[in-house]
Parts: sequence; C-alpha cells; structure tokens
Amino acid sequence: MVLKTSQQRNAPSGINRGVGSQYWALLRKLSTTEGFISLTSVLVILFVWYLTTALEWVDPLFLPTPLAVWSAFVEILRDGYKGSSLFFHIYQSMYRLGVALVLAIATAIPLGMLCGFFSPIRAALDPIIEFYRPLPPLAYYTLLVIWLGIENPSKIALLFLAAFAPLFLAVISGVQRISLDRINGARSLGAEGWQLFFYVILPSCLPEIFTGLRTAIGVAYSTLVAAEMVAAVSGIGWMVLDASKFLRSDVIFVGIIIMGIIAILIDAGIRWVQRTQLPWIGRDS
Repeated sequence: MVLKTSQQRNAPSGINRGVGSQYWALLRKLSTTEGFISLTSVLVILFVWYLTTALEWVDPLFLPTPLAVWSAFVEILRDGYKGSSLFFHIYQSMYRLGVALVLAIATAIPLGMLCGFFSPIRAALDPIIEFYRPLPPLAYYTLLVIWLGIENPSKIALLFLAAFAPLFLAVISGVQRISLDRINGARSLGAEGWQLFFYVILPSCLPEIFTGLRTAIGVAYSTLVAAEMVAAVSGIGWMVLDASKFLRSDVIFVGIIIMGIIAILIDAGIRWVQRTQLPWIGRDS
C-alpha cells in the first residue's frame, strides 16, 4: 500500500474537485433560498387575503374568502359551469390559443427568415405589419366577428394576428444578428443550401425565436381572455364575464386564478425547452 503525503493529497485535481463541489453546493443553496422566498411571498399574500376577509375589512361581495373561492372551485369542478365542465372551458380556451399559435409559427418564422435576408420582401410586408401591430386587438375584433361569426374562427384569427407580429419581428432580428463570418465559415467547410439553413442559420436564430414566441404567447393569451369576454359562449374568459353578471366574485376569482396558473405553466414549459434544448442561449455569438 502506498501512502500519500499531505502535499499529494492536496493536489490540484483535488482542489478543483473541492472547488466544484463548493460551487454546486452554493448553487443548490441559492436555488433553495430563492424557492423559499417565492413560497414565502405566496403564503404572505394568502395570509393577508385571509386576514382581510376574516376581519371583514372588505365586503365579501367584492373580496370573497379563500374558503369561498375553494368551495366555488370544487363546485365547478364537480358540477361544471352553465352546463359545461371546467375542463371543457379550459379546453376551448387552449384550443383557440393552440391553433392560433401553430398558424403564427408556421407563417411568421418563414416570412421572418425571408424578410431578414431579402430587403424587398421586408419592404413589401413592413407597412402592413407596422400598421396593425400597434392597434389594440379588440379594435378590429368586431370586424372579425362580422366577417367570421361569433364562433372559434373569429377568435383564432384574432389570436393569430396578435401573435404573428411579435414573432415575425423577433425572427427578423435573429436573422440580422447572424454573423457573416459564421456563414462564410460554414460555406468554407462545404455547407450549402439546406445544410447551411438547418445547421447554421436556424440554430443562430432560435434564441430570438423563442424570446419572440414567449412574447407572442403572452400577447395572444391576454387577447384570448379579452376576446372571450367580448363575444363567446365558452372558455375561461367567458366564465369570468358571465359570473360578473350575477355578482359571483368567488367564481371570478376561480377563473382568474386558473388563468394565472395556466399562463405560468405555459411560460415554464417554454423556459424548460430553452434550458434543455438551447444550451447556447446567453453565450456570446
């Protein structure tokens, strides 16, 4: 058996392993601390809500108790709302959002790529995009209802228009940020055509594409809720509006909380894909 001296035991490799272990331990501690702070903030909000309603500082008509909101949620989950289950209302909202996002992705990404590389195409589309992009979606929603009716086509068209512009502009920005040296370097190695697109151009644009997608989802989701409140017979937004007609603030709170949770889950899913599938995000180009 060979005995190691103290100097051998403290070799650089051991130091590196020790530093690495301390680094990951610090990250875990920081993550745990941030998670604890987030949980504490939620609990504080719930406590203030409970205290406000328990001491009757606010009329229950305007601010229902947490127990009343929970009871309304259980009731809707068990019996549905206005003849339709809670999952049906959620499905209707997610269906409209999903179809609109698929259409936006299928059109905004290729058009953004073309506009990023070919300025004449961008010059042709730019006035149209810049004209309708600042408009509030509900401003032209009435026209869509007249043209397409009150059912899903008008809502999907509205959400498509709301999601298209931010994603389209993000793709153009991503294309314009690609370094010519990177493209020329790939060409010098024999990459041409589709190889150049799939292995150089598209990966370089993905960070901006996902950033634009998160923005597009946020805009489309808020537009969806507003659209369902204006003209709909199903969906979470419609459920909230209908409950307001009967002063059911507990049902309104249920709908708002469900909207918020769904939005958090969607954004968390996008961030998870970014973190796992796009590890180069945040690195220098």
